[in-house]
Amino acid sequence: MDARARGAEPEPEPPRSVLARGLSLLDAFGSADTELTLTELAARTGLPKPTAHRLLAELVRWGGVERTAAGYRLSMRLFVLGQRAPSPRGFREAALPHMEDLYEATHENIHLAVLDGVDTLFLEKVSGRRSMPIISRVGGRLPAYCTATGKLFLALGPQERLDRVLDAGLVRHTPHTIVMPGLLRRELARTADRGYAVNREESEAGVSAVAAPILDRRRRVIAALSITGNVCRLDLDRLAPAVRTAALSLSRELARDGTSPLPHPVRRQA
Repeated sequence: MDARARGAEPEPEPPRSVLARGLSLLDAFGSADTELTLTELAARTGLPKPTAHRLLAELVRWGGVERTAAGYRLSMRLFVLGQRAPSPRGFREAALPHMEDLYEATHENIHLAVLDGVDTLFLEKVSGRRSMPIISRVGGRLPAYCTATGKLFLALGPQERLDRVLDAGLVRHTPHTIVMPGLLRRELARTADRGYAVNREESEAGVSAVAAPILDRRRRVIAALSITGNVCRLDLDRLAPAVRTAALSLSRELARDGTSPLPHPVRRQA
């Protein structure tokens, strides 16, 4: 059994070009990271510490990274650049009323997500004071195989998509993360049969979710809606009809309007 099947973190392969190395340092910051140390950044990118230190100094001079007492953090310049990128604003605006209705019915976290390479990318989130605080944020990402939204893209998508995820490796995030390829395939088969996906503490301890697919006119999964909350509070099977109804309603609205979830398909190196 190899390390990926056992759920061990695969060793990162250092990028080769100078540009790729610099970008890998920016990409090393996860959705829950406010700042990282030099040691953490070097470990996540596979770069030697002297190389990482030199490139970080360049990024600090450019304004993409800031020094902190503990290490480094992303700067506001990246936020400004991000605002210039094409935004799926029309799609998010179409989804928001459906998400708000789901929130009013459940008072849980409601997510709108798409697939970005081997990850789930969160486009929108609706929550409130009664919602359980969780690590997700708009623009954040989590591995597709351990999220309810991501499982839909794997269960209802082409085989090559699942192959890319398996090739990237199944890393254990909690004791409940599915890291055996055979078990994941069975979970995805169940997901396809019932038409919705569940996540039982697989990406974050104490957090569960149920998700339903948003389909285009050709019945392809283009996005997903999910309800996320405390594992002790959420009855996933009871909530499934609500999120499926919202996703179906949004699918029909998008089909009428011809709205696409993204300006262009997101393509990301696995």
